[in-house]
Amino acid sequence: QVQLVESGGGLVQTGDSLRLSCVTSGRTFIDYAMGWFRQAPGKEREFVSSIWTGGQTYYADSVKGRFTISRDNAKNTVYLQMNYLKVEDTSIYYCAGDSSYRASRDSRDYIHWGQGTQVTVSS
Repeated sequence: QVQLVESGGGLVQTGDSLRLSCVTSGRTFIDYAMGWFRQAPGKEREFVSSIWTGGQTYYADSVKGRFTISRDNAKNTVYLQMNYLKVEDTSIYYCAGDSSYRASRDSRDYIHWGQGTQVTVSS
């Protein structure tokens, strides 16, 4: 049984930083791309960032230059370092495991999902 467990969310102020973590169990982590998505109340889930098995990364334009995705294959963990947080970054953040080694921006390509972690940014 594959499980993805996120942690690291919280309540911060504008301009602060947070680091989200997502630990995967139940499958060979190193063989699959990973991604982060987010969903705000009343909005659709949107792509944030993804990382190939080889380390190539993608970012949504809204977070480029502020967020950094990385992975530690020895720890089966993917991270999302979020700097210079804005009020509009407030969302539930979901970790997702892709179906292949190639990272995608499309949520339909991801077959495993975490339960989500809340990030709230206050002004």
